[in-house]
Amino acid sequence: MPSTTFERNVFINCPFDSDYKKFLHPMLFTIVYLGLKPQMAQTTDSGAVRIDRILKLIKESKYSIHDLSRIVASQAGEIARFNMPFELGLDIGIRNASKRSRLSTKQNLIIEQVSFRYQKALSDLSGNDIHVYGDSPERLVLIVRNWFTTILHPKQPSGSVIWEGYNEFQTYFKAVTAEEGYDEKDLESLPINELIYFMSRWVKSKKR
Repeated sequence: MPSTTFERNVFINCPFDSDYKKFLHPMLFTIVYLGLKPQMAQTTDSGAVRIDRILKLIKESKYSIHDLSRIVASQAGEIARFNMPFELGLDIGIRNASKRSRLSTKQNLIIEQVSFRYQKALSDLSGNDIHVYGDSPERLVLIVRNWFTTILHPKQPSGSVIWEGYNEFQTYFKAVTAEEGYDEKDLESLPINELIYFMSRWVKSKKR
């Protein structure tokens, strides 16, 4: 397992809406299962500038996962969202401008749902390796697991083991939150860091 906080932090750049939860939650679980720490730009400080928070997390994280799936509007009249490619650009810029510091060791995983779609909007990424997960959360778990396996250590829990663990966690999560007095409204608006806490608690209990 990486030893320093920087080497354990994983900055996640993705949508936060309810439709994306079926992908975000297994992604977070995979990161936690591998002993790493997800970092997301959600803040409770109303006086903080969001971009400052994003830059801080990028600089504190050796790894980043950038999902470009929302660069295309989902329906007529809707404006596509460019926060994700913007944050990817910041991350790449910080890495390439920091040749003599630990930031030069940063690594990025870029993911998408549709093959080659990104090339129409971001042709500068044509030479990059973009991983496509389609509409499959299980496929996304495998992509994230395999990427970290190539970086951290060749022997990690298999994608199937992690996916099975995630499904077991969901059963545990429903039971423990009900027992602790959470209702549906609580769970719908549950802060991400609280969800990560429950994931970490389950993983620790299993690995113990």
